[in-house]
Amino acid sequence: MDVHEPEDKVASSPLSSNRNNGVWLIFFMLGLGTLLPWNFFMTATMYFTSRLRDPTQMSTDKPYDRNPMETSYNNVSTLCAMVPLLIFTCLNSVLHHRIPLKFRITGSLAVILVLFLITAVGVKIDMAAVPFFTLTMIKIVIINSFGAILQGSLFGMAGLLPAKYTTPIMSGQGLAGTFAAFSMICAIASGSALNDVAFGYFLTACVVIILAIMSYAILPKLEIYRYYNKRQGGNRFSNEMNRLEENAAATTTVLKQGEEEQTVSMLTIFKKIWVLALSVCFAFTVTIGVYPAVTVDVKSTVANGGAWEMYFVPVCCFLLFNLSDWAGRSLTAVCMWPGKESKLVPIFMVARVIFVPLFMLCNVQPRYNLPVVFQHDAWFMVFMTLFAFSSGYLASLCMCFGPKLVAPNEAETAGAIMAFFLSLGLALGASFSFLFRAIV
Repeated sequence: MDVHEPEDKVASSPLSSNRNNGVWLIFFMLGLGTLLPWNFFMTATMYFTSRLRDPTQMSTDKPYDRNPMETSYNNVSTLCAMVPLLIFTCLNSVLHHRIPLKFRITGSLAVILVLFLITAVGVKIDMAAVPFFTLTMIKIVIINSFGAILQGSLFGMAGLLPAKYTTPIMSGQGLAGTFAAFSMICAIASGSALNDVAFGYFLTACVVIILAIMSYAILPKLEIYRYYNKRQGGNRFSNEMNRLEENAAATTTVLKQGEEEQTVSMLTIFKKIWVLALSVCFAFTVTIGVYPAVTVDVKSTVANGGAWEMYFVPVCCFLLFNLSDWAGRSLTAVCMWPGKESKLVPIFMVARVIFVPLFMLCNVQPRYNLPVVFQHDAWFMVFMTLFAFSSGYLASLCMCFGPKLVAPNEAETAGAIMAFFLSLGLALGASFSFLFRAIV
């Protein structure tokens, strides 16, 4: 619809008031919900690998050798997460106009909630290593499939609003890892049995997912969201929803027209944002290529069997990464340098490849080929801070700028395309992680 004078009068209130903070907080909560499932599975590596150990070998005095499932858990779980993420993000990018946004978001969150409840209950059930490994990977596949739909839908919805509303999504995603890592550290500090720790850990995730569902239910009631949704009257999504409400009999015709517009415009939109799309893809290829598959196997050289050895990976790998990544994502709320058309963004992205050999030359154990060059824990912590901060900041810039390089009626599709290339980077990174770990 056109924005006439009466609409401007209505708009002045939400735009000038603090009520837009409600939309910001809801987008933050939904961003938290998109990556929380994967981060909780990834951070709980200690629990999952403990369930895969051979108890007969653990009871002997011989040195313990990890079995193939335990050794490959991080790589396989990452691959099982990222490939479905890519596939379903692609499907969401192409087919999002066929399924209502509300159904995609609430449905995805509901499925993720059910799987976390199953995981929490499964903590109390004894199971052999092979079926446990298989069931865990199936859950990771399903969770990340629906997580992809949720993420793509969320970025598409954010494309309808000003760029600043993409920042809380990226910031919420950064907090997801921080929250998961902090929860695991608190669980370890409690001194409880590992199974009891895991049970409470996964129930905590369920509570957060429920809060995300409740937050999304509130969003359509906020005036500023309704204002921007109506303002994008030329947007294909808004037109489709309005037509469905006004004339249900014309549904088939509208969808066919939407398909034709989508087919024509997808390549055109990509040509406008391809630099940013490939940049965010490369960013996550580098990030997931070494984190966590390589970084989780870095051992402390100063712990000497003390308490720090138990906390080293949760603190220096997971918590430090996620805090730095969150700081980088959140910084885009106050600073967006370089600009959306600057060539420095892709240059900085390519420069991040230096972190791959830097982490390989840290004290990754076991190792068979490369020497340890950066032995002290401080080296690993410095690399991790710079690595995560640059990933969070530059990726967030790309995701904010992408939908703003196209016309307003193309913003949702541009957001979905950016989400697809983000997921492509995750899948490529998961594939390269096998190579990077093998080189060490």
